[in-house]
Amino acid sequence: MLSSTADNLFWMARYMERSENTARLLTGLYHMSLLPARRGAQAGLWEGLFQSEDERNAYLAKYDSFKTDPVLTYMVLDRDNSSSIRSCVWSARENVRATRHVLTTDMWETVNSTWLDIAQTTYADMQDMGHHEFLEWIKVRSHLFRGVAHGTMRRGEAFEFWRMGVFIERAENTIRLLAARAHTFKPTGPVSREDTATLDYYQWGTLLRSVNAYKAYREIYKSQIDPRRVVELLTLNAEIPRSVMACVEEICEVLEGLRPRSRCFEQSRDLLNRLQSARIDRVYRTGMARFLEDYRAGLHDLSLQIQKDFLMIQ
Repeated sequence: MLSSTADNLFWMARYMERSENTARLLTGLYHMSLLPARRGAQAGLWEGLFQSEDERNAYLAKYDSFKTDPVLTYMVLDRDNSSSIRSCVWSARENVRATRHVLTTDMWETVNSTWLDIAQTTYADMQDMGHHEFLEWIKVRSHLFRGVAHGTMRRGEAFEFWRMGVFIERAENTIRLLAARAHTFKPTGPVSREDTATLDYYQWGTLLRSVNAYKAYREIYKSQIDPRRVVELLTLNAEIPRSVMACVEEICEVLEGLRPRSRCFEQSRDLLNRLQSARIDRVYRTGMARFLEDYRAGLHDLSLQIQKDFLMIQ
């Protein structure tokens, strides 16, 4: 397979997965913004979306406050924001268009119809439909695309590059979600002041729901929501489809099948070994923020190495 084709497949998967992840994140924040306890701190809630100075500056160049309407407009529909859902769907469509010769007609039609719908959507349309309902629609379109890919693609190299893009993007997103809350952890445990306990419950519950892991948490731990256990579930439990462990296992499997002696396979095995040997109590003592940042850097390096070994980067 040509490296340009592999590159298109890899990024097609990442952009569609990213559009769904952004919809999940916005859904959670939107629900949190409706809580009575968050009314006075709504700006801080939305501002937390922008984790780097460059992201904040790009947003503030267009809007003067972090409120629900402008943030949703910017993150969902803004043409100039490369991370907006609109931009991600457009990029996915362009990558599908470039690789139509190795993809099925159903895949093209699914992503193209999603693009045609979102390209005509305005913020007024979102309000008419309902914010929650619109973001759910984005998730459903991503699920549909993934289902069509699973149901129609031949199990060959093209399928494996698509899988690799999905799981790299998914693992990075879960790390980002947890890293955004890392400041609430201390070596002796999570912040547990009485006056914030209820709010913490809703916030961590919202995070679990954003990755469809709330029910699994209840089944496994059978107790009230504890931030330490949430982190353990979403990083170290391979049974949770969006956990970092589950995603890295999938990446290792794909790379072992494609090129078991490659540098990127060695890196993926190293990342998996680090997770398998990690214990949540030890991670707490050494620092949750540092653990997440180190692992995020490791995933980023792995993504770059994959592109060097297989794709367009030389």
